[in-house]
This record gives sequence, C-alpha cells and structure tokens, in this order.
Amino acid sequence: MDLIFPGEICLLAFRIIKNNYNFEKMNVQKKLLLSLVKSRLNILSVINPSLAAKEIFRLFCTPLIRYKGKAGAVFSNAEQIDFKLNNNIIRGYRCNHPAQKKVLLLHGFSSGCHKFEHFVDPLIAHGYEVYAFDAPAHGRSEGKMANALDYADMIKKVQADYGPFDAYIGHSFGGLAACFALESADIPANTKLVLIAPAAETTTAIDNAFNMLGLKNIKLRKMMDDEIFRISGNETSWFSIRRAIQNVHAKVLWIQDEDDVITPINDALNVKNDQHEHVDFMITSGLGHQRIYRDGNVLNAILSFLT
Repeated sequence: MDLIFPGEICLLAFRIIKNNYNFEKMNVQKKLLLSLVKSRLNILSVINPSLAAKEIFRLFCTPLIRYKGKAGAVFSNAEQIDFKLNNNIIRGYRCNHPAQKKVLLLHGFSSGCHKFEHFVDPLIAHGYEVYAFDAPAHGRSEGKMANALDYADMIKKVQADYGPFDAYIGHSFGGLAACFALESADIPANTKLVLIAPAAETTTAIDNAFNMLGLKNIKLRKMMDDEIFRISGNETSWFSIRRAIQNVHAKVLWIQDEDDVITPINDALNVKNDQHEHVDFMITSGLGHQRIYRDGNVLNAILSFLT
C-alpha cells in the first residue's frame, strides 16, 4: 500500500472508518487530536503546501505506537541478536538454532516482532529456525522514522548475515517490505512468501488518508507525490505490491480479509485478477486487519503452505 505505511494520520483516520465514520464514538482526547491534525494540515496546505506535504510524509513514516515492553516467554528464552543499519541498531531474536530450514517473521507498521510470538512454537515444531526483528524505528530497534525501503534494507541485511531463508511471513507493512526486498534478491528456487493483509498500494493509502482528513487541495496531493519522488527517485505508483510481485521469484500465499479497512480487498483482488501462477489467495471474512494473523485457521493454512 505504500512506500510508507500510513502512520499517525492514517491510523487516526482509519479509527474513524472502523467506527463506521461515527465521530461521536471517539473519546474527547482522540477527537481533539484528530481535529488538531486536520486543522494544522488544512491551514498548511493553503499557506505552504510544500511544507504541508513534508509534514504529512513525516507523519506517515512515524510509528504511532512503539512497544518497548517485556517480550513474551518465547522471545525471552530466545537468542538475542542485533546489527547496525544506517547508524541505527536493529534488534531481534533467533529461535531453534541451528535447524535445516529458516523463516523470517516481519511485523506491520506501529507494531513489533512480539506480535508474532504465537507463530514461533508451531514453526519450530515444523522444523524451522525462526528469526524476528523489530523494524527500524519500531520496538527495541533504533530510529525515529521508517519507510518500506528502510524495512526492505533491513531484510536484505538479515538475508546477508543469516540467510538464505526458506520462507518469509509478513503482515501488512512487513509484507510490502518483503516484496521490495525479494524482487531484487537471488533467492533459492523453493522459497515461500506469506503475505498477510499486505499493504498493497501506496496510492490507495495516500488517497484514503487525504479523503479522511478532508484535504481537498489538489496541489498538496501532487506535492506529496513530488516529495516521495524527491526522496526515493520513484513515482508513488512504483511502490506497489502489484508491480513488485511480478519480480518475486517465490511461491506466494496471499491471505486477505474481505472486511479489512486498512488494506482494502480491492487492491488484493486486482492482483488476484492478474492470475500469476506463483501466487495463491486465501480470502477470509470478519477478521479485519489485526485478527487475521491471530486466527487459528489462518495459522494452520500458513503451516500447510510452508510444509
């Protein structure tokens, strides 16, 4: 969905969507915060659109929540590993070393590797050595902002230091980053990639955020695209799983829920309609964006796909 998965702005906007656009259901603090963000950006979009675009980009790249709490039992008992990337320390865990197969777990935006703790024991039981890292600017890793290319660079570094990997499992922002990392990687022929509600299209994410915040300034929207191009050298539409997945030489399982309001199913269906031979789809209902990777049936489907 994005070069940058929507951070503070989009998460606030998506909370309204989750509440069926019912502003009254939000508590006073959230209402005030959302109103302040909207007012500031609307004023900036008129006075200084260029600065407003930079501010939106900054917010998109800034995790709203940063978990630094205690790891669960699985990771507390695991080997802690870290490395330096772009002057920041990236921290993570390795479980069940050594084993014949390796899998890398990739969490979503404003999340952390602790969210995948329930995957570890089942994967170990299926013979995997399990790796999980907090992405840049997430969890225990250093940094203040992160976009999908930063995350992809982290994946490439993990591949170089600890790979090759037999499988990758990415939720949301992690799925997007995995596609960017793998499309330019020389990976083993039998590599498998699991995408759980992946952030498929950057353009969709930005358009939704602008709509939810009531930002109608067309010039500002274009400046946002210009800012992305200035930083990355690519058009916003380039940051697309639909584009990247054509170059990913792995067997892919894409798991998507019909009721996901953060990574909408229409973006997934566009890829499904492309009918790539290496991409299989599992469509669920009623799980949304978060419950989908905690669901037992989803986990069983992933284990079956991997083994």
